Amino acid sequence: MAMKIRLARGGSKKRPFYRIVAADSRMPRDGRYIEKLGTYNPLLPKDSEERVKMNMERVQYWLGEGAQPTDRISRMLEAAGVLPKKERANLKKGEPGAKAKERAEEKAAKAAEAAEAAAAPAEDAVEEAAAE
Repeated sequence: MAMKIRLARGGSKKRPFYRIVAADSRMPRDGRYIEKLGTYNPLLPKDSEERVKMNMERVQYWLGEGAQPTDRISRMLEAAGVLPKKERANLKKGEPGAKAKERAEEKAAKAAEAAEAAAAPAEDAVEEAAAE
């Protein structure tokens, strides 16, 4: 039996609430599970202790039995210090597009020109003061 530690969604529309469960990977997402291991409430602030609650003894047991955590659960376990941090591919999705890069370059060029223009009159004033 292929075991997974995953999230099972509960709550009402637009108000998600998740149970962290150990389940057979062939079962539906919100369907039958073997054991409830904790809860996750994404509506709470990130620094709240109530946001993620897990029974670490049972999580360790299921990991020892060969259960595979999903990506989101593995991130939670890494934050809790149970699993070592994995190297993940940093996809190019977060990289700005070509037009955004051009706008940023133009903005940087204008800022550099403004800095040069501001520095030039200051140098002229210093030279005039030295000449007097």
